[in-house]
Amino acid sequence: MPRVIGVDIPGNKRLVISLTYIYGIGNAISEEIIKKLSLDPDMRAHNLTDSDVVKLNATLQSEYTVEGDLRRQVQNNIKRLISIGSYRGMRHRIGLPTRGQRTRCNARTRKGKKKTVAGKKKAI
Repeated sequence: MPRVIGVDIPGNKRLVISLTYIYGIGNAISEEIIKKLSLDPDMRAHNLTDSDVVKLNATLQSEYTVEGDLRRQVQNNIKRLISIGSYRGMRHRIGLPTRGQRTRCNARTRKGKKKTVAGKKKAI
């Protein structure tokens, strides 16, 4: 199991897939990195040499925002939205969906304790 930027990537999977285990790297960026470093995308991750791992670490740290830095950046963005009192910030604060999903059915089962969502008012 090679260790890249503090993350153990699975050694028995193809390199393209193994790199996606790093937070902030998807399929497209994984292929781009492999092409840039001229590695074989079909090679298994446990076949990486020490020099390949060093090159991977150097490239990821210098050119991409991944793992801890990216997580910190996302959390800071959410804190900023909450502090300025935007609609999305309010939704984050009370734990409801922020991207326009309906809340009548499934939003309350998403995480944590029950969230109350106002229903229809009864006609008198």
